[in-house]
Amino acid sequence: MARPKLYTSVEQMEKDIEKYFAECDKKEKPYTMSGLAYALDMDRRTLLNYSKDEEFFPTIKKAKQKVEQQLEENLYRLGNNSGIIFNLKNNFNWKDNVEVTDNRELNKVEELLTKIEDEANK
Repeated sequence: MARPKLYTSVEQMEKDIEKYFAECDKKEKPYTMSGLAYALDMDRRTLLNYSKDEEFFPTIKKAKQKVEQQLEENLYRLGNNSGIIFNLKNNFNWKDNVEVTDNRELNKVEELLTKIEDEANK
């Protein structure tokens, strides 16, 4: 049997979410999904499950966006290059490209691949 929902009122959840963000701002702590869930007396998975409910979806989406925005801004503010690259790849479809400028190296790779294929076919 499923446990009854902690929140039946969107308005109450919104108040508690804003209380969490205000408390983080006051203590200069970062926003996190696990911190938000804890403040709402649930685990992170339960919080995300609320977003499956049409009624709570906009509230959870807005809270997640606020957490995401702060995290992204902190990546840039702190100069976290690997975090910035991760963000660009995952949110803006950036990709790593490999360019071969020395044909001699490319020829060596092709020769090696040919040898491997020949050995495999024996």
